Amino acid sequence: MSTALLAVFAVILCVLFRVFNVNSQPQRPSIWCSDQDFLDIILKISSSILQEPYIPTRLWGFSGHMQTILHSLIGRLHCRWPIGERVYLLLRDGTTLTYDVYQPVENLYEEFYDAPLGNTAISGLGSFFLLLYSLLPKTTNVKTGNKPMASFLQKLTKDDITVAICPGIANSSESVYIRTFVHWAQYHGYRCAVLNHVGVLKSVPVTSPRIFSYGNTNDYNEMMTALVEKYPNTKIICIGFSLGGNLITKYMGETDRVRPTQIIGAISVCQGYCALEGTKWMLNWQNFRRFYLYVMTENMKNIILKHRHVLLTEEVKNYHKLNEHEIISAATLPELDDAYTRKISNFESLTELYSWSSSINYLQNIASPMIFINARDDPIVPEPLLEPIKNFVSERPETLYLEVAHGGHLGFYEGGLIYPNPVTWLDRALVALMGGLVFKHNLSLKKTAQTF
Repeated sequence: MSTALLAVFAVILCVLFRVFNVNSQPQRPSIWCSDQDFLDIILKISSSILQEPYIPTRLWGFSGHMQTILHSLIGRLHCRWPIGERVYLLLRDGTTLTYDVYQPVENLYEEFYDAPLGNTAISGLGSFFLLLYSLLPKTTNVKTGNKPMASFLQKLTKDDITVAICPGIANSSESVYIRTFVHWAQYHGYRCAVLNHVGVLKSVPVTSPRIFSYGNTNDYNEMMTALVEKYPNTKIICIGFSLGGNLITKYMGETDRVRPTQIIGAISVCQGYCALEGTKWMLNWQNFRRFYLYVMTENMKNIILKHRHVLLTEEVKNYHKLNEHEIISAATLPELDDAYTRKISNFESLTELYSWSSSINYLQNIASPMIFINARDDPIVPEPLLEPIKNFVSERPETLYLEVAHGGHLGFYEGGLIYPNPVTWLDRALVALMGGLVFKHNLSLKKTAQTF
């Protein structure tokens, strides 16, 4: 073999090692929380996940780019399609809004009744009830077949918890990562409701001259209102992914919004917090961010053009002063937002639109327990954008920030050499964290009852 060929081979290996980041090692998630009592409660349910190293898929899982790209192209492996019911709402402005509801799997109590405490497969509500189970007097007969004990456990599982999910940009209940998480949450006893962003589903027509936007929480609020009407005794946990994380955080902090009292907490995953700063980073080619921006721009543009017969009629273009050529030729999200989004939303400038849309401007008004999750190697959300949320949770009680060294943008694949596990670290962590929020809520109710 010639020296030149060896040199080329060595260069290729160096590039692959660099791209796949194979020299990295599994790390435990970093936790920021100033409220020790809140942290202790969360860790009682999720310590087996949060205090153990996250082990990405060995060959490529340490690369944030690979995690992000595979998530975008493939989603999840061996994903089951959960069976749900689609709900249609006709809003006052003529918009047809839909969300899908998935009921919990019924055999949950058998899962934790037969499983040992500490089994890492048990999390969420199962872990919560197992913890209570472990605190029972040792004289209690807990052998299989003990009808009083089985009845006791069944009563515990009757807690009605609904997870209100807001997907990422241009995503819906049919997105593979949403389906995987919904199935995993169902298995652990949760009802799930998934908002379908207006304009995303091919089977649902756009019936008014608008689609979803980065800061419009009205659609999410409509879903929440409908859920409370249908399930008046339920408790609600809000969860948002990427753009959805921004929306539910903004929703939790809006002062002009009347939120259901049934909300017991919220979890945000992989959001960027500040659109103004985020777009500056995305316009930079460093770490290939401009490439990801191009993909997001094309996705948004395709949705607009797919529904142009409603969104870009002559009447709409004249009323909002839209230039269809500028919309079609937009090469970046800021250009598209300047040509379309800000005008439809009645903002004078992009700065005004992005400031209104950014959850960072609503953090101080959040009054419910809230958890934030980000990956340090997320190529779409650079590390400087994460500093404000670290500062926020360092000052605010009942908040927690969880930073994972690897995982990319919504990837978090784990296990295996090449072929990852079908359930991701994120799916397992979210269900465990939801269990912690339920545990926190029930302890608060107990303390309140004792006070009176």
